[in-house]
Amino acid sequence: MKKDSKIIKNALETIKLEADSILDLQRFINIDFEKAVKGIYRSKGRVVVTGIGKSAIIANKIVATLNSTGTPALFMHAADAIHGDLGMMQPEDVVICISKSGESAEIKVLVPLIRHSGNLFIAITGNIQSYLAKNCDIVLNTTVSQEACPNNLAPTTSTTAQLVMGDALAVCLLKLRGFTANDFARYHPGGALGKQLYLKVDDLYSMNQKPAVGPDTKLETAVLEISAGRLGAVAITDKSNNLLGIITDGALRRMLNKNINTKTATAKEVMTKNPVHIQKGELAINALALMRKHNITQVPVLDKKKYLGIVHVHDLLKEGLI
Repeated sequence: MKKDSKIIKNALETIKLEADSILDLQRFINIDFEKAVKGIYRSKGRVVVTGIGKSAIIANKIVATLNSTGTPALFMHAADAIHGDLGMMQPEDVVICISKSGESAEIKVLVPLIRHSGNLFIAITGNIQSYLAKNCDIVLNTTVSQEACPNNLAPTTSTTAQLVMGDALAVCLLKLRGFTANDFARYHPGGALGKQLYLKVDDLYSMNQKPAVGPDTKLETAVLEISAGRLGAVAITDKSNNLLGIITDGALRRMLNKNINTKTATAKEVMTKNPVHIQKGELAINALALMRKHNITQVPVLDKKKYLGIVHVHDLLKEGLI
């Protein structure tokens, strides 16, 4: 397909406009922003984020980001708020209202109701002279020079600015709370990101068979053990269950090129001594890193020197880590 230079030009112009607007937000990170962060941090309630139209969609995303980074939040649609949902607000909650113009009809109805409740009231708006801006406690300015839309109408650059301001709030709060990788995993237990932070090799090797033979075992028997274990490998262990080596499918193929007598050979003659391994309690993502580094598909799991089992790349694939 032939490249359409006009389309590419329009796309690049859109990206540049939005990027420039985001950089312009740096001018508005001031004492008001600091007050907003500290006000939310000190609050014993939640953050209630409201808006209408495209701003409501941005509000939903900000709520999701706050919740996943340690700041309890909920979304309240501005139109629904004036028809009963205002009851979602509790006395110690902080309210954030997002509106580009700050003059929408629903916003004008909602603002006095929020002010009457006495909650800390923060506005994210692109019009600091608006009704919303003049009737809140703190204004976070998201003014943009123009929308990416050629008619300067469709919310594009302005919603991007709102989103980035929300992210800035969330990240500052995250750092104030000392939110750690373990906290993140606790809030994301079902996803791949969470699994990277909590899934351990112990959770995986215990679900597999534990193929192992002694060093003097005939190679033919070791091959049968590899097949039965369905992990593409067998561990070679001493009488105390210490790992001595490993034989993998790949090692067997290489061995056949060396004219070794498979009838008389023993496990210790063909095993890889001191193989790459991982200790129990390690994160599964670390096992994946070892596999990638050494170009292997399985890693024995040890308790110091004692052989516990094997983690296979298919285990990691099944868990969504790859």
